[in-house]
Amino acid sequence: MKTILRDLNGFEIEVTDLDGALEQTELMKEFRHDPPKVLDEQRKLYWLDLYNKLLELKGKQYEQSGR
Repeated sequence: MKTILRDLNGFEIEVTDLDGALEQTELMKEFRHDPPKVLDEQRKLYWLDLYNKLLELKGKQYEQSGR
């Protein structure tokens, strides 16, 4: 099954490994530079949005599986 999400910038992202994508975005949404960089907050919002969309997709798949 081909799954496409749209990111905050309007680009389509094909998800081929949902569990792997969740793991990756979970790490990225917490990433920070030391010392902080100007775009850190913007990047955090991007990864957090993508993570939440993936969680929503995971929930829908779980519901559809009848569990």
